[in-house]
Amino acid sequence: MSAFPLRMVYLTQDAQEGDEPVQLLLSVPKRRLRHAVDRNRVKRQLREAYRRHKETLYSALPQGRRLVLALVWQSGQRQSSADIEQRVAVLIQRLAEKL
Repeated sequence: MSAFPLRMVYLTQDAQEGDEPVQLLLSVPKRRLRHAVDRNRVKRQLREAYRRHKETLYSALPQGRRLVLALVWQSGQRQSSADIEQRVAVLIQRLAEKL
């Protein structure tokens, strides 16, 4: 799934005892954002947006399953925190509906 400038890739698995219900991977390629400060800022924004909306995923996840989730940045420009949070919320909502 994608909501520009983000792409979401996910995998559901059977949960083992002691596993976290959701694992998150953030990828901001150097090819897209050359400066480390820009990449780090985008990753901080993504983490915060995920933190605010993760309860939607936790409530939609079936019992005994776990989710491996990757958010990949696809733009060559930084975005505002509000835009990123809106896009992450849309992606999480669509994923929750699929689960």
